[in-house]
Amino acid sequence: MGIRIVRLGSPRAENEGLRIGTVRRPPRGVPKAAFAVQDWYDVWYPNLAPSAELVKQAQVAQTAKDWATFAKRYRAEMAAPENAKTLDVLAALSHQTNFSVGCYCEDEARCHRSVLRELLRDHGACLSP
Repeated sequence: MGIRIVRLGSPRAENEGLRIGTVRRPPRGVPKAAFAVQDWYDVWYPNLAPSAELVKQAQVAQTAKDWATFAKRYRAEMAAPENAKTLDVLAALSHQTNFSVGCYCEDEARCHRSVLRELLRDHGACLSP
């Protein structure tokens, strides 16, 4: 059981379960009916994506300091009560079923999903490799 952190659009892993897109915008040029079929996501949940302002900040982050600033601000957004409750729900579900959350970025180390992985762990989630 557990949550797998994935790159959206990548092939699904065996027993991955429901795929949740934690992105600000749907994939461009892809019909809504094809999102799941093309391995983007089954459910779009932008509430766990960084704000539009933070997405821009992450995209221009050049240094470790820039990235640390982004991560700190994203953590602050996720500390808002409604987001913290979502993290608690996902953490609890991870002990009962398999599912995944993800983003489009190629490099997880420079993607909000790396911070999301830590946040889920902090909330007690069971994370799959």
